[in-house]
Amino acid sequence: MTLAKYELIEAEKAHHKIARMCTWLEVSRSGYYEWRTRPASATAHRRALLAALVAEIFADSHETYGYRRVHAALARRGEHCSTELVRALMRVTSSEVVYEPTFA
Repeated sequence: MTLAKYELIEAEKAHHKIARMCTWLEVSRSGYYEWRTRPASATAHRRALLAALVAEIFADSHETYGYRRVHAALARRGEHCSTELVRALMRVTSSEVVYEPTFA
């Protein structure tokens, strides 16, 4: 919950004073500043790398691959992760398959 408060403060810092927002949201200023300077975690780096690969594979497939085929393509490249992570990354990167109707 505190992470969401810190993100709100970061987004609104141009409009309000940081000290006042920290008081309103009941978080410490030192905690906010420590959060800002904290380096990204290894998980965040891995997710960013995988998100870029997912977007690349999706674009290379002419936006026709779903999460299962993207997952298989990642596995062929040696990047192992769960299908649920691929689904989540496709949602984050707005990689949505558009099905075109076929007429006989």
